[in-house]
Amino acid sequence: MNTQIAKTGRLLLVLLAFYGLSGCSIEPWVKPYERDRLADPIMALDGDPVSTAYIQHVYEAREGARGGEGAAGGGCGCN
Repeated sequence: MNTQIAKTGRLLLVLLAFYGLSGCSIEPWVKPYERDRLADPIMALDGDPVSTAYIQHVYEAREGARGGEGAAGGGCGCN
């Protein structure tokens, strides 16, 4: 009984490894001409993009003195 369970376990492990590695292909799933659909603002995960953009701007202005999010400026908020 234990040998049957061990064989089934090994088979399951091999199948999981095969399915896991089959997802790692060289060709991208998204074609270059389809990537504009992913950059559409409707694909964003946040519910209020205007509010998120404002909060991000405030964060960048506040953290600009030490290089917060890559925004240029001295931290004074006068971008």
